[in-house]
Amino acid sequence: MKLAEVKNHLKNLKTISFQLPDGELVPGHFHVTEVGNVSKHFIDCGGVIRKEEVVNFQLWNANDYDHRLHPEKLVQIIELSEEKLNIDENLAVEVEYQGRSIETFTLEFDGSKFLLVNKQTDCLAKDQCGIPAEKPKLKMANLNSTNTCTPGGGCC
Repeated sequence: MKLAEVKNHLKNLKTISFQLPDGELVPGHFHVTEVGNVSKHFIDCGGVIRKEEVVNFQLWNANDYDHRLHPEKLVQIIELSEEKLNIDENLAVEVEYQGRSIETFTLEFDGSKFLLVNKQTDCLAKDQCGIPAEKPKLKMANLNSTNTCTPGGGCC
């Protein structure tokens, strides 16, 4: 999800909630402690130099149960970050949240709450590493029985 989309969703909400991949909600007394512009300049295992840039939100739970972050306040924080850090609203948003370690998620929206979606590692240069392409798995039950070999059919 792009930063501009996050701002648009926030403008239509009365409260903010984030749902973890297991369905549990981030406690309502969370704070967004950071909004940042994160740039990653790296080389993949195939030797290709790459750059990635994202907007990062860090969610944090405090023992401050009396204060809640309201949508309009988060919009103000985002807009200040755009201005002061020169953040492009077309960048994708990642969210950091404390699990067993700091976990990083992508972001989706279901119409009422933001969904934290697990990120996965991947090889960006499979063709250079010698990793074979994954073959599609076929279920025998789904094979059409009319595609069987017959004498003189040329399939053998």
